[in-house]
Amino acid sequence: MTATAIGLIGCGFFARNHLQSWRDLAGEGAALAAVCDIDPARAKAAAAEFGAARWYSDANEMFARETLGLVDIATRMDSHRALVQLAVRHRVPTIVQKPFAPDWENGVAMVDAAAKAGVFLAVHENFRFQTPMLRVREVLASGAIGAPSWARIAFRTGFDVYRTQPYFYTEERLAILDVGIHVLDLARVFLGEAARVSCETQRRNPKVRAEDTATMMLRHVGGAVSVVECTYESRKLPDAFPETLLEIECDRGAIVVKPGLVMEVTSDGHTTTSDIGAPLLPWTSKPWHVAQESVRTTCAHMLAAVRAGRDAETSGVDNLKTFALVEAAYESAATGRAVAPRIYRA
Repeated sequence: MTATAIGLIGCGFFARNHLQSWRDLAGEGAALAAVCDIDPARAKAAAAEFGAARWYSDANEMFARETLGLVDIATRMDSHRALVQLAVRHRVPTIVQKPFAPDWENGVAMVDAAAKAGVFLAVHENFRFQTPMLRVREVLASGAIGAPSWARIAFRTGFDVYRTQPYFYTEERLAILDVGIHVLDLARVFLGEAARVSCETQRRNPKVRAEDTATMMLRHVGGAVSVVECTYESRKLPDAFPETLLEIECDRGAIVVKPGLVMEVTSDGHTTTSDIGAPLLPWTSKPWHVAQESVRTTCAHMLAAVRAGRDAETSGVDNLKTFALVEAAYESAATGRAVAPRIYRA
């Protein structure tokens, strides 16, 4: 098997999960060739710990010196456009951490650049690859409980996300763009595209500049309705962090995902209960293991897509459909009306 040379840009807090994943995927053809971070000490340490052959503090130098088969950009969103355009100029297939961009225009610019150059571009949207969400998808795809008509999808926590990401205090956009984008993506996956979005936001923590809570309602093209919720200011105990909880009602049954990674499926008047917890990998730990394991699953999906010469499920074009819901939610909150999401046209 010919290995795919991986370059990773950004060696910070969450990028460690990417680094662990690429090391795990060596047997599937991944070879971590280089890492890059604007902090030279952090780049050097990551290279030593995860076995990268070389490290850089300048992305331009990395692309000039390396022959990469895939680059994984795990930096903050304000750096994404410049790095994606750099990767595209070097014709390197590219994965970008979510949020894809700070706004619609920057997301479109990246997708346009990749499309014009014919370069693979995907977004590391990992919630849909979490083991519990994959199990929900399997049940829906089986047709055993019919088509979804209503859903509630929620990520509600009071976990101190500001401790490891203090820049959250001063972001202009927060809850919807950071975690709401995940649950909006799940709404698309489970119920199809949305025709309109209504949203109310709140700033419950006075130390935070932007919204820390959002309650959204989507009318889907097929007629289904979903309520999508996110907050970093929940006071409910026990705190289910970092689990996504949901209820989906279909024409012949229902699915409920409860705290503790328990799924109940009602079909033909009977309910079955199952454990849908993610496996503990050698480098994962509770309660983070569901999110950590999904990073590995997402990376494996991206690697397989690049090696097969096909688009990823979460391509840049696909992610713009989710990003359009984010933009519609912010517009709805500002105007007090339901908003139809934008449509990307190449």
